[in-house]
Amino acid sequence: MRSQALCRTPASSVTSLFKVSATAVVMLLTSLGGLQARDSGGIKASHFKLKNGMEVVVVPDHRAPVVTHMVWYRVGAADEVPGTSGVAHFLEHLMFKSTTKIKNGEFSKIISRLGGEDNAFTSQDATVYFQRIAKQHLPKMMEMEADRMANLQLTEKEVATERNVIIEERRSRVDNSPSAILGEQMGAELYLNHPYRIPVIGWEHEMSKLSREDALEFYKRYYAPNNALLVVAGDVTAAEVKKLAQATYGKVKPNPAIRPRHRPSEPPQVAPREVVLTDARAGKASIRRYYLVPSYKTAAPGEAEVLDLLAKIGLSGSTSRLYRALVVDKKLAASAGGWYESSGRDYGKLAVSAIAADGVSLDKLEAAIDKVLADLRDNGVTQAELKRAKTLYLADYVYESDSQSQLARRYGWAVIVGRTLKDVEDWPNRIKKVTVADIKKVAQKYFDKRYSVTGRLVPAGTASSEGDGAARTMAKRPAAKKS
Repeated sequence: MRSQALCRTPASSVTSLFKVSATAVVMLLTSLGGLQARDSGGIKASHFKLKNGMEVVVVPDHRAPVVTHMVWYRVGAADEVPGTSGVAHFLEHLMFKSTTKIKNGEFSKIISRLGGEDNAFTSQDATVYFQRIAKQHLPKMMEMEADRMANLQLTEKEVATERNVIIEERRSRVDNSPSAILGEQMGAELYLNHPYRIPVIGWEHEMSKLSREDALEFYKRYYAPNNALLVVAGDVTAAEVKKLAQATYGKVKPNPAIRPRHRPSEPPQVAPREVVLTDARAGKASIRRYYLVPSYKTAAPGEAEVLDLLAKIGLSGSTSRLYRALVVDKKLAASAGGWYESSGRDYGKLAVSAIAADGVSLDKLEAAIDKVLADLRDNGVTQAELKRAKTLYLADYVYESDSQSQLARRYGWAVIVGRTLKDVEDWPNRIKKVTVADIKKVAQKYFDKRYSVTGRLVPAGTASSEGDGAARTMAKRPAAKKS
């Protein structure tokens, strides 16, 4: 499983998975078989709601007197008013400015002085603020988050300074990276109608015009307890958290204007699309493809788990079909891989990528990729491949369960997009039920080029490039066909 979000600082990441050998995985699952069985059955976390509508999830973890405290808002980049792209991420930055009780820049300093750490991130579907800190400081974290939920104060100077920060962030993360530019252009082509087509960080020509009024309007519209989820994982009980939350967050008034989110859906896609970016800064030529698929929230029962395993077997890692065929056997690629982006409220995507080996044309590389995908679609996978993929994913689940912050994120991602605690905790059992027939059926359904966009990154000055070496993009919509 993979998700996308934009963190306030580059050092943070949304997810992390441990890489272990197959032998180590087998040994782990043999020695922890009882633990895995307990983890995959029964409701471990608690889920309740405060009187003002704020949802709360508590995940007990009593190994150390530490807690992870997260506030998730049901608003992200896909909820922005047209013309204000980037405002969700902009507000995330501004939330670290002043409130009626805390001076500009003091929020993180207070947490640091207490021995904790904090950060935030914005995705298409949520904006999240979190701290990891000793248990005795949990009341203070709740008090501070409840304060900035209701009492954010923004000066024109603070807004201007932070606007420059996010524009520079875009330039460093996107504009200076040909690969990131290609991904952004491909996203705009993959979604014909849905707001996922707009990047979380925003388009610069709109970011440069974001104002104090834009930020405050967004804040007042969406930042309210009845549009928020509190997740506390750590050395606590549900009763403790409920009492503390009611004494802090419970004092914040709900916003009666909050309504369920309604977004436009994608129409049937009848033609594959292609994006070509020629850039003098690119190293080797590469190719990427995105397929539009459902997420865990929108997939038919059991289908997302199949997509996860299909990606693991076919696309992900050095033992995948794609890597073995392109890098090891045919030596057409310097690297190759893929993933399933699965956490979206509305849609997901299967991604495939490869960097061409020296002297290999992108046409030849794409043909080789198509051959691997066609084999997965037409012939499926073996029982041995499926068993290994299940073992690896179940090991990831056990390892992630050992991380308090990953536990908090696991539950938070699910609940914020409308899934349940049972959906989260029963995942290992659903993975175990996937069959080779399921894999073939789903591959046949979703490896359909009509629901895809293929991107090519071409170094300027090579035989494959055109023009004078300046960066460019173009989108082609070939005649409809199924492949």
